[in-house]
Amino acid sequence: MKRRKLLAVLLASVLFLVSAAVPAMKAEGKKLDIVTTIFPVYDWIRQVSGSAEHAQVTMLLDSGVDLHSYQPTAADMMRIAACDVFVYVGGESDKWVEDALKSSVNPDQVVISLLDLLGDDVKAEELINGMEPESHEEGEEEEADEHVWLSLRSARKLVTGIAARLGEADPDCAEAYTAGAAAFCERLDALDAHYSEVIGSAAHHAALFGDRFPFRYMADDYGLTCYAAFSGCSAETGASFKTIVFLAQKLDELDLPAVLAIEGSDCRIAETVIQSSAKKDRKILILDSMQGVTAAEIQAGASYLSIMEKNLEVLREALN
Repeated sequence: MKRRKLLAVLLASVLFLVSAAVPAMKAEGKKLDIVTTIFPVYDWIRQVSGSAEHAQVTMLLDSGVDLHSYQPTAADMMRIAACDVFVYVGGESDKWVEDALKSSVNPDQVVISLLDLLGDDVKAEELINGMEPESHEEGEEEEADEHVWLSLRSARKLVTGIAARLGEADPDCAEAYTAGAAAFCERLDALDAHYSEVIGSAAHHAALFGDRFPFRYMADDYGLTCYAAFSGCSAETGASFKTIVFLAQKLDELDLPAVLAIEGSDCRIAETVIQSSAKKDRKILILDSMQGVTAAEIQAGASYLSIMEKNLEVLREALN
């Protein structure tokens, strides 16, 4: 409720500031102004548009704050209101977008939701056996698993769909977007094949997370069985004794060499699970879900493919 009140105040300010400043449509010769929320989409669009040759791309979540706890600033709202194209995930964490889009003064603005693009391939948030249950209000609808970008196969469909929508917003460059998407999809396909080879030939076909589990789409792609302390969108930070015992016993039963955690984790739960298991010398390995990539990391060369390649090497170690 407090979040919505804050957005209402921001909206009033944004409407006043941008109403006289934003042109009705993209001016001839001007780069397409694209705003995205998360890093993977930002990087996909850079690839599709020839590293921003045809577009100016802004990423809102560039300070390390992840999707689940992000709150837009007045400056963010202004960027959304003024842009030609706005791309967001479209899940429960993006409920603020509905209010933000009310401030748009561009009648030709194109809005793209990843979950809408993925359509029937969107999966529901899943409570895996042993995972901490989440508290839900009575009658609350089942939530979609938002972490669609962590599947290379979903990424292919999304990149193709985004390129088509960019072409609608900027017809003069439509062929360039299509070509850029096709070239990038070839690289996605090659990495997907590498994932299939590495995971298919691994000694283990199960992984255990002493943390949240945003990797369901990836796991399903390659037939990995996974166990975790929390669901991918969970706000919980402490695991119960029952969950720790379950994970420790599963770790011993499967004789896994490592426990996984995600970027930014303090790894306390993963460490507790290991110390509660029979073998105390297991490793803790980090998979990057790309929910907190910073501007500094982008400046240093981080890309969607480079992070997914590093994740594959982590999985290679975790499964062998």
